[in-house]
Amino acid sequence: MASGGTTGWQASVITLFPELFPGPLGASVIGRGIERGAFSLETHSLRDFATDRHRTVDDTPAGGGAGMVLRPDILARAIDHAAPEGDTRPRIVMSPRGVPLTQERVRALAAGPGAVIVCGRFEGIDQRVIDARALEEISIGDYVLAGGEVAAMVLIEAVARLLPGVLGAGASAGEESFEDGLLEYPQYTRPQSFEGREIPGVLVSGDHGRVAQWRLEQARELTRTRRPDLWARYRP
Repeated sequence: MASGGTTGWQASVITLFPELFPGPLGASVIGRGIERGAFSLETHSLRDFATDRHRTVDDTPAGGGAGMVLRPDILARAIDHAAPEGDTRPRIVMSPRGVPLTQERVRALAAGPGAVIVCGRFEGIDQRVIDARALEEISIGDYVLAGGEVAAMVLIEAVARLLPGVLGAGASAGEESFEDGLLEYPQYTRPQSFEGREIPGVLVSGDHGRVAQWRLEQARELTRTRRPDLWARYRP
């Protein structure tokens, strides 16, 4: 399955469940980005590269243990099909043991031609295909999911938001959490009073300088208290 244009940022997803896509990626501004050709999304069913009549893609783990492991030969065929010789896109596998996904990595991916993303299942993927195809292991958090599809959607959405022609307001992406090393400041809108809680006066003062300073102070305090790891790296 493919959607979107053939130019711009291109995501190729290898999965046992292509029917899960585009899923939430087909909605709202991200979905409209696909429709406008700001980026493209295609899926490749891993079972299409199996060689037996049962379309088997996994086998028991060497050395014993529970569960099944995705076979390297079948996955390698799928990767080579999705990214033939000359394709310069990074090859990524979503994995809980991978390097944590950061906004910095998202920006780097958005600046490139796209990505080939492998969605793992079962107990994991044979290490030999990870090594042989130079797969970059990326994690979206310290927890385990049933498969890599949701994680792949997270990565694609994070990148898509930064692509030209996806978000309507050019400044909005640059003022959100992690873009400047800080968490985002609190947001407010009408009504002025909600259950006895008021919008902070500075935000309705009309003084843009005071508003900017208040937002910066709030972002710094939230980061300091909620994410000391980010705060330790923050350089104003």
